[in-house]
Amino acid sequence: MTRRVAAIDCGTNSIRLLVTDVGDGVADELVREMRIVRLGQGVDATGRLDPRAIERTLEATREYAEIIVSLGAERIRFCATSAARDASNAEEFATAVEAILGVRPEILTGAEEARASFIGATGGLGPEGALVVDIGGGSTELVVGRSGAVEWSTSLDVGAVRMTERFLMSDPPTADQVATCRDYVAEVVGDAAAGVAPVATLVGVAGTITTIAAHVLNLPAYDRTLVHGARLPIDDVRAACSSLVEMTVEQRRGLPFMHPGRADVIGGGALVLDAVVTALPLTTSELLVSEHDILDGIALS
Repeated sequence: MTRRVAAIDCGTNSIRLLVTDVGDGVADELVREMRIVRLGQGVDATGRLDPRAIERTLEATREYAEIIVSLGAERIRFCATSAARDASNAEEFATAVEAILGVRPEILTGAEEARASFIGATGGLGPEGALVVDIGGGSTELVVGRSGAVEWSTSLDVGAVRMTERFLMSDPPTADQVATCRDYVAEVVGDAAAGVAPVATLVGVAGTITTIAAHVLNLPAYDRTLVHGARLPIDDVRAACSSLVEMTVEQRRGLPFMHPGRADVIGGGALVLDAVVTALPLTTSELLVSEHDILDGIALS
C-alpha cells in the first residue's frame, strides 16, 4: 500500500518540497522543488530570525501549500533545522507556518537531522555501511551507519551560511579570512572525527556538496542525473573547494551549474567539505555523491 506524502525541509539557506508516493520506499516522485530563502540570515550574530527572512520563507511555503493541495497529499511533514534551532523567535515562525499548512513545524535536533539525512541518502544508493556528510547552511551532520540503522552521529555548528557570515566578509575573501575560517573549521571537524572508525564509504549529500560535484564534473548545466551516484576522487574534490573559495561571487554566479542563491555562501561550505575529507580517517579515495538526502528521509518517515 502506498501513501502520498509531502515533505518540507526548511534549512538555513533553502526550503525544499518533495511530494511522493511512499510504500516500502520512496517511489513515483511527483514534485521536487527548492527555493533559496536564507531563513538563517544573521541568526549566527543576532540569535533571531530576521522578519524579512521569515516573510521570504512564508511566501515559499504558500507556494508549496498550493502544490500540495493540487496533488492531493494525504500527509504533510514540515521540518526545520539549524536556523530555527538557534532562533529565540522560532515559535513565531512556527505559528505562521501552521496557519498556512495546517501542520505544526517540527524543529529537528541535530541527532534527528542526522538520522533523516542518513536514511534518505543510503536508501537510494544502498551501501552496506557508510559515513554520510550533510553540509547545510548552519550546520553539518556526520552520520555513520549500516543497513538503514544509525550507529553514530554528530551535528556541528559549521555550515555554508554561518561560516561565510562569520569569517568570509570580503569579496573575494582575503587570504587571512580564509585561513582563519579554515583553522576554525578544521578544529571543530577534527575534534568530531577523532573517534570515528576508518571510513570505507563516504557519501556526500545536500546542495553544497552536489554543487561542488558539478564543479568537479565541469557540467555545462546542473544535471541531477549526472551528479547522483558520481564517484569523485578526493583530490579533485579538494581542488574544486579551493577554486570556489578563491572566486568572487560574480565569478561563481557565472558558473553554468551554480544556483544564484548559493553563489555568495558556497565558499564557506567548500571550506567545511575540505576539512571533512581531510580530517576523517578515510580508507577510500572517493566521495560518493547522492541527490537523496534529508528531504527523502523526512518523506520516508
